[in-house]
Amino acid sequence: MTSDDALLDDLLRLAAAGGVEVDLAPDPVSARSRWSPAPLVLVGSDQAQPCLRARLPHRRRLVLVGRSGQLDPGRDVADLMGAEYVAVLPAAEPWLVDRFVECGPDRANPVAARVVAVLGGRGGAGASVVAGGLAVTAARSRLRTLLVDADPLGGGLDLVLGWEQQAGLRWPALTDADGRVDASSLVRALPSRGDLVVLSWDRGDLRSLPSSAMAAALDAGRRACDLVVVDLPRHLDDAAVTALQSVDRAFLVVPAELRAAAAAARVVRAAAPHCADLSLIIRGPSPGRIRAAELARTLGLPLAGTVRPEPVLGRGLERGEAPAADGRGPLAALCQRLVGELTGTAPGAA
Repeated sequence: MTSDDALLDDLLRLAAAGGVEVDLAPDPVSARSRWSPAPLVLVGSDQAQPCLRARLPHRRRLVLVGRSGQLDPGRDVADLMGAEYVAVLPAAEPWLVDRFVECGPDRANPVAARVVAVLGGRGGAGASVVAGGLAVTAARSRLRTLLVDADPLGGGLDLVLGWEQQAGLRWPALTDADGRVDASSLVRALPSRGDLVVLSWDRGDLRSLPSSAMAAALDAGRRACDLVVVDLPRHLDDAAVTALQSVDRAFLVVPAELRAAAAAARVVRAAAPHCADLSLIIRGPSPGRIRAAELARTLGLPLAGTVRPEPVLGRGLERGEAPAADGRGPLAALCQRLVGELTGTAPGAA
């Protein structure tokens, strides 16, 4: 979408290099009917303000494009538009060609994967177990699934799955990623079993995770998988914020306890501005008999589901058994329903 002839010439040249044809809309009125179904939308800086005034619906894979020194787009405007990326030409030309290639007839995954995040309302809330359960359930349903461990201070999702001896790349090998990662190559290099692929931490010295590496990993997951599940820390660093801003849906796991509710309120205030679809998963038991609906009203979030106490789950985790691996129990039932809602598949279609 642009009425800048010079910018249009540049974008048509890059699209041709990427092997795709483009639809041109000079303004938001012309673009409205094609806005949501398009696999990728590029908005020239000259149309940024008209887009804001037109209040077009929020969508993924939206890029604000301009030229260095002339119509140079700003991050603030992009955030108001809901744009995932800002591309400044000519520096971003190779990156834009890659995005066009992804939309071409030979792309590996014609439909971008759904991305979901899970975070805990307090320490020990069980967010990693729920994230693992969602990923295992999706893989049992024959959905290619990437499980991302975004919590550098957690115990590691490979331990939750019993995969600590599984060979493959971990985060420290990917911290220099700059956004141009071959999706298929990355997925093949990570620890995997069947349709489940995991990106977690090693046992070496702790290193900070750049937001660019997180963005590159999520972008690769969208292109190569059917579902991406991200286990987020409660204290949101730059990488976690990047992930939270990219998800389709996020779940906050909160034990049904008074102190947990107070801690979760702080997490909600930190996370809600970065995610349009944040809902609660309440985990029992409730020593004070707090009802899930009351807790949801207190935190001001919709209730996605509840999980009853499941002692056998804890014993299985200690033995290295992945959560929800057998498809039975309260957690497995919840994960089957949520995966069905996220992907449009029938619950329990293993």
